Amino acid sequence: MDMRLPEPGDALTGVEMFAGLEPEVRQRVIAAAVPRTYRKGQLLFVENDPGESLIVLRRGAVAVFRTAPTGERAVLSVIRPPDVLGEVSLLDASTRSASAEAIEDCTALALSRGAFMELVHSNPRILDAVMRSLGALIRRLTEQNADHVFLDLPGRVAKTLVRLAGESQAPMITIELNQSQLAEMAGGSRQSVNQAIGSFANRGWLRTEGRRIVVTDVPALRRRAGMNDR
Repeated sequence: MDMRLPEPGDALTGVEMFAGLEPEVRQRVIAAAVPRTYRKGQLLFVENDPGESLIVLRRGAVAVFRTAPTGERAVLSVIRPPDVLGEVSLLDASTRSASAEAIEDCTALALSRGAFMELVHSNPRILDAVMRSLGALIRRLTEQNADHVFLDLPGRVAKTLVRLAGESQAPMITIELNQSQLAEMAGGSRQSVNQAIGSFANRGWLRTEGRRIVVTDVPALRRRAGMNDR
């Protein structure tokens, strides 16, 4: 997970999709975009909503999820700056394929489909970045499917925590995610995920502080998830 934050002065700094644009084109994109704010727990959009905008996340975190007919949720990914979301439905003019909820207070820019497509037509290089984004999405979903086959639930919980910890080298990493949300991401019941978290805490790999999880031993979690050491 990329934890970089956009630099002041240019809301598109660090956003790969717009990295190849000339400065004046970037400024036109920023001018055409609409600033948005979302409170923690607020829905950005819901599955089957019209796909009307591309959202560039500037601050906070967003969980992208699907909902089963029973009401159960499966979290597909957690988006952080400087990533974007909503590009799939923009390309095929279809409805949203998933829902998105702010899991932290967020600020973002919303670029309409019309403005986005005009930008693509005048700057074909953007399509390369879009294709890379879609490729990364496919790889992530493929890996998640494999995890459900080859990893037990504690292994999936450990891998989810490693992904949420991102590239941080800090000795302690605070994850703003409650155990219900973690269960949705790992694909297990809350009770089973709580048991895994308790086991990891007993081993000294993490601790819980209310609705937060503080990771203290990422290498141990990586080993439990069957991930290669860096």
